[in-house]
Amino acid sequence: MRNIAGLNLLSIGEVKLKNNLIAAPMAGISDKPFRDLCYRFGAGMAVSEMFLANSDVWHTNKSSLRMVATDDLGIRAVQIVGSDPDEMAKAAEFNVKHGAQLIDINMGCPAKKINKKLAGSALMQYPELIKTILQKVVGAVDVPVTLKMRTGWDKNNRNCVEIAQIAQDSGIKAITIHGRTRACLFKGIAEYQSIKTVKENISIPVIANGDICTPEQAKDVFQYTQADAIMIGRAAQGRPWIFEEIAFYLTHGKLQKEKTIDEVEQIVLLHLDALYQLYGEYKGLRIARKHVNWYTKNYADSDQFRRLFSVLSNTSEQVKTLIAFFSQIRNK
Repeated sequence: MRNIAGLNLLSIGEVKLKNNLIAAPMAGISDKPFRDLCYRFGAGMAVSEMFLANSDVWHTNKSSLRMVATDDLGIRAVQIVGSDPDEMAKAAEFNVKHGAQLIDINMGCPAKKINKKLAGSALMQYPELIKTILQKVVGAVDVPVTLKMRTGWDKNNRNCVEIAQIAQDSGIKAITIHGRTRACLFKGIAEYQSIKTVKENISIPVIANGDICTPEQAKDVFQYTQADAIMIGRAAQGRPWIFEEIAFYLTHGKLQKEKTIDEVEQIVLLHLDALYQLYGEYKGLRIARKHVNWYTKNYADSDQFRRLFSVLSNTSEQVKTLIAFFSQIRNK
């Protein structure tokens, strides 16, 4: 069966996606309100922010908010992070027990506090440990397990093909590659050549990630890498409808009409309401600040509004100020 632009509909193990566009797991961003919006606006799957493989923290409020819920839209996919094979297996089991339909293993995060614990992209230096972790996690659950990684630890140690082959042999059902080494962090240009090479060397689905910010770039990455899907991260911040835009472009060969001010306003208000409901007033309004910053940054003369918004201390003030801002733009 085919969907956008003649691409085969993506299946990861027994899990079938509605298309080939995936919302990336991003720490502090990919919570339920954000994932639901991405799915509603065209993502075939939205992966949760990383869940620590440390059973001491699983019953904290922070961890419970990171878990998937049965009323999540679309496929319930959870990313786990850690370096102890047994704890990683337990984290996978725990999340599946609580409704996860897919487990993703984080070997891509470049953050120092994660790498210091030998987790995230730091694991790319230890293929044998990777093999043990993958086998333990795959053996622990009956849902598909995927892997997200980088091209290597640094430019002198690009080992993504080796790791991809280990992953395939260990029962991993799909691999996402962020086209940078750990040393690159988020700088420089994504290395699509490495993603293309991995695709040529394994038979499980490959998902391309990194620097895909426009529908045109999405098409180019699909064509060049021959990846089975693409994953969008930072470009969806303040623009969760980018998935819809990419799908439209790949299908029709032209750009979708830009969202109107009214449409953007409704999306932002919907997002804020979901944040307030999930987190409560105190935390919800603080999390809302960064999202509103992203939603409004490209409007002319929005600097003053964002400064004002960042100091508002109750949710009704936030909503009122936001409505006034969009009204002002509309009347220009």
